[in-house]
Amino acid sequence: MTKGKESKPHIGIFGRRNNGKSSFINAIAGQEIAIVSDVAGTTTDPVKKSMEISGIGPVVLVDTAGLDDRGDLGQKRMAKSMATLKTVDLAILIITNNAFGSFEQKLVQDFQEHELPFIIVHNKADLQPLSEQTKQNLEQQYESAPLIDFSSLAPVNKEALIDAMRRTIPPSAWKATSLLGDLLSYGDLVLLITPIDIEAPEGRLILPQVQAIRDILDNDCVCVVAKEREVDSLLKVLNPKPALVVTDSQVFLKADASVPPDIPLTSFSIMLARHKGDFENYVKGTPQISQLKDNDKVLLLESCTHHVACDDIGRVKIPRWMSHFTGKKLEFEVVAGLNDLPRPIEEYALVVQCGGCVITPRQIKGRLKPAIDKQIPVTNYGMAIAWMHGIFKRAVAPFLEIDVQTEDYL
Repeated sequence: MTKGKESKPHIGIFGRRNNGKSSFINAIAGQEIAIVSDVAGTTTDPVKKSMEISGIGPVVLVDTAGLDDRGDLGQKRMAKSMATLKTVDLAILIITNNAFGSFEQKLVQDFQEHELPFIIVHNKADLQPLSEQTKQNLEQQYESAPLIDFSSLAPVNKEALIDAMRRTIPPSAWKATSLLGDLLSYGDLVLLITPIDIEAPEGRLILPQVQAIRDILDNDCVCVVAKEREVDSLLKVLNPKPALVVTDSQVFLKADASVPPDIPLTSFSIMLARHKGDFENYVKGTPQISQLKDNDKVLLLESCTHHVACDDIGRVKIPRWMSHFTGKKLEFEVVAGLNDLPRPIEEYALVVQCGGCVITPRQIKGRLKPAIDKQIPVTNYGMAIAWMHGIFKRAVAPFLEIDVQTEDYL
């Protein structure tokens, strides 16, 4: 399956100004993709560069501003660089001249707080090699982090560095895992219900639908795709009957009414929630929709940026359904992409995350972590819609063990 740029593993390059971060990127990429200058602070905002790493595949390198930047603008640049800690899967800390001081120690603490694996690279080894004392100190203090002596001008250690990256980046960040494979057996038939409405892109399907089709075929199963209007007549003639039905969340009620109770039913958004979101916390947080009060603030997180249609799922339909379901006067705020929140996370009563088809699991979990740390309930588009339509347990049942007599989770 071809990955979008944002769903590739992200590797952040961190360090002080003029430690050669951009030269380092050019050296491992084998081409001039980052601007190099002797002027400290050439790199301002984090910049993304795509490349291929043998044994991992396509990755995105994130070149950050120096973490010893100065002045008001420098502080803003540093804040942007630090924000990338929530979105990268691996950090590379660039040091030079055997210097490892308070900047580096604080940065490593931040890596550890974000549970972010990291590599320490001593750059510009052609000017001053890594000393035995520095090597011993760093290996004793950070024994789980590989330490590489490196020269961007003469990258003779490039293969050792690439090997360290392969060993350190979590396999979950780059190894493809099946969306539905553990639910299916050879030859199963899966029905996908895909409405074609104003939000459907012209001439194509949305990404989760395409991903599901490919995953079903990769698992040697049969995929049938239909609009919601054809489902009733189609189910009368399908043989064998579907082992699973996956629907667009917007037509959950229609799908629930059409699909017999003995056929498992879920949605594309819930499928993605299990695949790359914080599924356990979603399941815990979704029922809190029923506890919302007047004037509560609800945060909706859209991970992609797109043209907003008149009946947009995140900006229009979910707020409308939630207000009607709760009977409360709620305030809704939408944040697109990975933009900063307009207010402290503590001011929200609920966070609703989209499926996240274009971003990595790390980015979704990093996005949700502040809310979870503050015990603010989180859910996702599909789960929220299922709850408000009274079919939550049926919608999550394919991915959980549920006692069908009591409807309790096992």
